[in-house]
Amino acid sequence: MPEIRHDIQPLVEAVRSLNAPDAFKPRLGLEQWRLLQTFMTRHEVRASDLLVKQGELDRTLYLLEAGTLQVFVNQPKPGVSRLSILRAGSVVGEAGLFSDQPRMANVEAMTACVVWALRGPRYEELAARNPALTLELVRAAAAVMGVRMRANIEVGQAVS
Repeated sequence: MPEIRHDIQPLVEAVRSLNAPDAFKPRLGLEQWRLLQTFMTRHEVRASDLLVKQGELDRTLYLLEAGTLQVFVNQPKPGVSRLSILRAGSVVGEAGLFSDQPRMANVEAMTACVVWALRGPRYEELAARNPALTLELVRAAAAVMGVRMRANIEVGQAVS
């Protein structure tokens, strides 16, 4: 059965239209997005599915094309603490792509979602083949991580 190739245009539109302090804003043209698409996989996620599990080792960055995700951490005592809700156009898991550290939080689909995944080995292949595109992804992801780190510090969340 042949692989179905999905158009990346809905993701591009979602990323470009997201208006949030931690919005992922790579300076990429459509042809660069189409090149990036060849290194990513598209996934449909059901509501309540766990996309990222706290404590696991996983070098995958996700871009949310459609739907809503919640980011939360398990507490040592019973209960959970929601950190944020992410809308279409958001990036999540970016820290995991760049480190060999366990995931810091859980990410769960609040609604049915469409995500695009860039896994560690494909990221490394992209870096070898297109350093300029990779550098722009790193710049945009680092900007997101900086905003999120500042927000966590301001509310007293440990950054470790």
